Amino acid sequence: MDLHLTGKTAVVTGGSKGIGLALVRTLLAEGMRVVTGSRTITAELKETGAVPVTVDLSTAEGPARLIDSAIDELGGIDLLVNNVGVGDTDDFAKGVRLNLLELPDDAWEHTFNLHFYSALRVSRAALPSLIERRGTIINVSSVGARTVAAGPADYNVSKAALNALTKVIAEQFGGQGVRAITVSPGPVSTGVWADPDGFVGRLAKEQGVSHESYVEQAISGLGVTTGRISTPEEVARLIAFLASPNNITGNEYLIDGGMTKNV
Repeated sequence: MDLHLTGKTAVVTGGSKGIGLALVRTLLAEGMRVVTGSRTITAELKETGAVPVTVDLSTAEGPARLIDSAIDELGGIDLLVNNVGVGDTDDFAKGVRLNLLELPDDAWEHTFNLHFYSALRVSRAALPSLIERRGTIINVSSVGARTVAAGPADYNVSKAALNALTKVIAEQFGGQGVRAITVSPGPVSTGVWADPDGFVGRLAKEQGVSHESYVEQAISGLGVTTGRISTPEEVARLIAFLASPNNITGNEYLIDGGMTKNV
């Protein structure tokens, strides 16, 4: 299936690993030119042929620097994917273990800078080019935005804010040809779930069970209908389809194996 993306340009945040890395590979395979921004440049990212920019997108100045570099390299932006990931495992764990009275302001600020303000600032910097080229913004959120009380509270609330931002962009700039879409994965086989030293791996060790057994129990407990977690490549293929020319905007697409049960 030709997605009609050949020759178009993309900026992907958080492209060094996980969903971001799979997406970079997918978009390049579709014939796009890709710039990606992340705090580290992995060997796997270097091998893709994408143009990497080392940048901390949780800072106030990082997003504009990424977009300036991307426009210098690409000439303009057809697609922006805000995909900055979980970040530090300890930060993520803090949001699970501590309740609202215990989680300090600086934890909330750090999480919102990484997951919400980075997307807001990158989008704001990229919008003039996206308007000019009638481009698309895709925000990678989480099913956690629909279960904000379950924890990690700060992460889930930041993703709920990101979902709302997608709606705002779609509404305010749709008349100028810009589309905005949310993709919300459930559990994905990235480091959070697959790495023995990642968040889920650490929980398994704390409870004295094998990593594999803990994952199976967690997937069952979360009500994942398919009985397995999604792969980064599956999420990347969904994003690539949504980036192709179509009339979809303002919507949220779940890829969670049936975990979300409500209509």
